[in-house]
Amino acid sequence: MTYLAPVNINIDEKTIGTVDVWRCASCKRKFCEEKQLGIESISEIVGMPRIGDDEKWGVIVSKIQKGKDKWKLVRLKQNGIIKYETADEKILDLKIEDYKIVDDFHTSFLVEDHLNRAVEI
Repeated sequence: MTYLAPVNINIDEKTIGTVDVWRCASCKRKFCEEKQLGIESISEIVGMPRIGDDEKWGVIVSKIQKGKDKWKLVRLKQNGIIKYETADEKILDLKIEDYKIVDDFHTSFLVEDHLNRAVEI
């Protein structure tokens, strides 16, 4: 595994978290880790999680939540539904079209489109 790039997550030009992107030297697949700045607990996925051939790494951004609960690293399929858990533990079914969330209160972006950059959410 070789470190490839970070994607910084910013609010008002202040970094609140990072997605670290790693690449396997032999298979060239990308793996991602979510890092919430100021949070001491481990993320729910430890190590280098696998991703399906039909999925891409993405970040869901909530227009309702605040701070660390405003974003989450996820696996996005090209089309379909993703189950998303909010900070108050509600499970939402969010529609995906062309690897993007289609919802009035949530948006998304693909990690691969923002390597070595900061994304203002």
